[in-house]
Amino acid sequence: MDEDRFNIDLRKFLKEVGVTSQREIERVAREGLVQGGELRLRMTLTAENASLEHVIERTISLGETPGT
Repeated sequence: MDEDRFNIDLRKFLKEVGVTSQREIERVAREGLVQGGELRLRMTLTAENASLEHVIERTISLGETPGT
């Protein structure tokens, strides 16, 4: 395995995932598509050709107080 190529490709993938995910999260918050004052997120990473399933769950507050 070419470690340099692997690291470059991995960083590019993670950057794309991070940037596009942040844009989508900000979009749904900005457009008022979230019910309640928090956004419950789940990110699942899988691979088509390897035994990989990694799940991250997080709740993000929208900074609103209930009833406002």
